[in-house]
Amino acid sequence: MILPVLTLWQREMVRFFRQRDRVVGALATPIVFWLVLGLGLGKSFSTPTAPAGQGYLEYFYAGTMVMILLFTAIFSTISVIEDRREGFLQGVLVAPVGRFAIVLGKLLGGTTLAFVQGLVFLVFAPWVGVTLTVTSVLWLILVMALVSFALTGLGFVIAWQLNSTQGFHAIMNLFLIPLWLLSGAVFPASGAPAWLGWLMRMNPLTYGVTAIRDGLYWGQSHADATGALAVTLGFAVVMFVASLIAARRTTAGDLQ
Repeated sequence: MILPVLTLWQREMVRFFRQRDRVVGALATPIVFWLVLGLGLGKSFSTPTAPAGQGYLEYFYAGTMVMILLFTAIFSTISVIEDRREGFLQGVLVAPVGRFAIVLGKLLGGTTLAFVQGLVFLVFAPWVGVTLTVTSVLWLILVMALVSFALTGLGFVIAWQLNSTQGFHAIMNLFLIPLWLLSGAVFPASGAPAWLGWLMRMNPLTYGVTAIRDGLYWGQSHADATGALAVTLGFAVVMFVASLIAARRTTAGDLQ
């Protein structure tokens, strides 16, 4: 099982880094959002739950990191649609390879790509006044890996059901972007209407954002770090199981 997993993982790596526009787009677009919104709102932003003196550029930093993980993880799963169109996916499904290995290889590929770009963005933390320690970095590595895996699984489930990249982009605009917006990445739940705050608390990605902020402000955050990590882990497990179910319900003939 290890060889098929590694082979599919390697294929995702090679495909991604051969398409330099994807590399630039997945990282540059969120950074532009971060700089424009962060510098535009500047000191006009304040929330009771934020550390004293925190401007919007600093607040939006964690949200931008999750946006990078989201963009990279989700767009990496477009390869599922491309593989179907090229006939590669059908060939994999009829090969003597278990669905577990197929799903795990694809998810680990997307997870690695998202995780690496999240680590690259982490170098901007000192620029916004965030001091990282060994403990906080280890925590962030764990959380980013889980969030990346969960989002890649979510993208896999969506892409597996679709036959066109246009449909995938439509679903992303309708569902995935609001999922990110309602995670506390752009604005805190404390200032939102009651019904919107309820939606944010029901959103599993909210806890990923919270766990990342816990790591950035290790020892200063008042959020339940353990609870946020547990929900994020549960989100990752659910998405992996959902990916397995989607793959096992499909035969090569269904993908024609």
